[in-house]
Amino acid sequence: MSFFNLFGKKKEREPEKIIPWKVLNSIDQIAELEQKSQEKLMVVFKHSTRCATSRMALRAFENGFDFPEEKVEIYFLDLLSFRAVSDEVAHHFQVWHQSPQLILIKNGKTVHHSSHHQISAAIIDRFI
Repeated sequence: MSFFNLFGKKKEREPEKIIPWKVLNSIDQIAELEQKSQEKLMVVFKHSTRCATSRMALRAFENGFDFPEEKVEIYFLDLLSFRAVSDEVAHHFQVWHQSPQLILIKNGKTVHHSSHHQISAAIIDRFI
């Protein structure tokens, strides 16, 4: 009997979930994102690569994300590498900059934003 099996069956690893991230790294993409929001929900996840809280929020968000690409388009913004883009997103969509931050855009307007531990993929259901 293996030591690892002493407390029950070995838990099998679940297959890694693939998230259809698009990288948001240019101010020029903001107008395109706004235009596409007329057809489907746009989601922007602003992430700080040096922050443990941001990493935990990102992991929880990815674990809960299960939405079809035809209804939701999801963007990843590394705000440390693209701070000017992050600032312009905050200004353009009229949200206070936070990190980590989730911004949902529909019909050209921010319909939801949350930060830190309030970030949840489940909120997306309300807007698609």
